[in-house]
Amino acid sequence: MDDASSPVAAKDSTSQSIFGTVRSPAGKPLAGLTITVTRGGKKVGSATTDNKGSWKIPVPGHGTYVVALDVGTLPKGLQVRTKGGETLGHVDVSTGEDQPVLFGLAAAGAPQEKSTPGATSAPASAAPTSEASGGDRTSGFGSRAMQLLIGGIEYGSIIAITAVGLSLVFGTTRLINFAHGEMVMMGAVVAFIMSTGSGGLPLAAAAVVAMIAVGALGAGFELVLWRPLRKRGAGLIQMFIISIGLSLFVRHVVLAFFGGRRRQYDQYAVQDSIRLGAIEITPRDLTITLISLAILVGVALVLQHTRIGKATRAVADNKDLAEASGIDVNRVILVVWVAGGALAGLGGVFFGLSEAVFWNMGFNLLLLMFAGIIVGGLGSAYGAIIGSLLVGLVAQLSTLWFSPELQSAWALLALIVVLLFRPQGILGRAERAG
Repeated sequence: MDDASSPVAAKDSTSQSIFGTVRSPAGKPLAGLTITVTRGGKKVGSATTDNKGSWKIPVPGHGTYVVALDVGTLPKGLQVRTKGGETLGHVDVSTGEDQPVLFGLAAAGAPQEKSTPGATSAPASAAPTSEASGGDRTSGFGSRAMQLLIGGIEYGSIIAITAVGLSLVFGTTRLINFAHGEMVMMGAVVAFIMSTGSGGLPLAAAAVVAMIAVGALGAGFELVLWRPLRKRGAGLIQMFIISIGLSLFVRHVVLAFFGGRRRQYDQYAVQDSIRLGAIEITPRDLTITLISLAILVGVALVLQHTRIGKATRAVADNKDLAEASGIDVNRVILVVWVAGGALAGLGGVFFGLSEAVFWNMGFNLLLLMFAGIIVGGLGSAYGAIIGSLLVGLVAQLSTLWFSPELQSAWALLALIVVLLFRPQGILGRAERAG
């Protein structure tokens, strides 16, 4: 469902802006700088950076704008890093979206680069052009492939964090939870609300709050809805349909109160890239990737070596046998819902940082979660991790040859190819028919 098709979204979609944060080369926020936005030679608006170095200028609609920094307001000892970099001449804004831009600064007297970086809202997974990355340094197929490989690892690790909880829920209950995407979205929205405004929390703290909130939401779903349904003997098909209804309900409640705009976190929205060998990546995206991979390793270790992890695997393998051996199956399932919800919430924050926060984001990610789980092997948390990383890599690397709009389609095509040769998935177990 497109945002504009909803009355609520339509009402909200007329609001868009250009925003950013200006920092010194040492990372200190710069207050008192003047930013001006024009279109067609006419002034649209201006703003002055606050104590956090942040600024935001509403714009009247979609189109291409010119954003200029008044260099006369820069503190002594600073200049723009690139020649002509005080003016960003092609800032494209879509209807209902907030577009971040970046002004790079350097110490006064430092040699200025020749290229002029444009506005950027793309995650590190998008390969920079030769202009945006300093000419020939990252030009060429090999450099772009390496850039997309790193982006694919980031994208795949985000999918994996969100998918592992979905896989564990399926493994322990055989429920295909269509509402898992909304748990991802709720994590992003909670963190956005908690971190926005003058009294907002640091985003790291807001992410922890989001994990707790969505973990509690998962526990609520299990205790109030799914466990009573299981006790009443509800079939898996009925529960699957209920999860679809729950997904639609939560999604549209958020749409009604949060609106249909794509929003950016105020913190870490725009950053300078750092160079690591042949690639460029922002500190934000590097942090997302490293934390995601560390969490995935942690999940694997918990499942392999802890008592609750072994109990979870036992319930997933054979619930009746696990119960007969003394394992509290209901307790294990509750823990899985809480842990899966917390991971979904964190994945939502990471996805919101990489892309944007919007009411439909969880549903957009849900098909890729399912693809990762099926490629890896249904019911296998390890398989979900491997499959999701593979899906993320295929999605990003496909943009070497094809339009980025088709990246999800190529990821789903990879799912079909894997299932043709290994129907049970990479780590799934083959089952005999009949």
